[in-house]
Amino acid sequence: MSTAPHQQPVSVQDYLAGEKLPRRKHEFVAGTIYAMAGATANHNRIATTATVTIGSQLRGKTCEVFNSDMKVRGRQKHDTRFYCPDLSVVCEPNAQTATFHDRPVVIVEVISELTRRTDEREKRDAYLSIDSLCVYVLLESSSAAAVVYPRRDEGFDRETYLGIDAVILLPEIDASLTLAEVDAKVKFDPIIGED
Repeated sequence: MSTAPHQQPVSVQDYLAGEKLPRRKHEFVAGTIYAMAGATANHNRIATTATVTIGSQLRGKTCEVFNSDMKVRGRQKHDTRFYCPDLSVVCEPNAQTATFHDRPVVIVEVISELTRRTDEREKRDAYLSIDSLCVYVLLESSSAAAVVYPRRDEGFDRETYLGIDAVILLPEIDASLTLAEVDAKVKFDPIIGED
């Protein structure tokens, strides 16, 4: 017999009402609310630089960039999910007063060993099911590397970018991210075994 407390699912309306209160951010997965943990300085450096870099390239254009304070809603066959991606680009926004968007075209997450499983599996599957999404980018926080999932005619591909000279092209929004710029202020820990 399980000693875990039984938890009732939360409705979407109750979740959104609770998110209007100035507290910690939460994500919502099929009726369960998960508190967001704080991020490291490197995580914030990478996410902020990526947001500023893409935002400056979108100046004067229809699409706009949002940081992790703006949620993205994904509706799957049997559930609804709200995530707080580190960066999202939206070309068809919801209402001005909305706290989430339904039609992102680009989503970027900065990943670490603690968030890897969620970002590479759960969130990836949810994000890739959003019809408007053109590309999902995972930026490493421990090395100059990224994994990118661009949409192709037959579905999403997986591309790997390694090294400070890598350039991630985002033709859907006429922008790009260079790992040299995104990681400019990041000091990576040396890999064990390297001289």
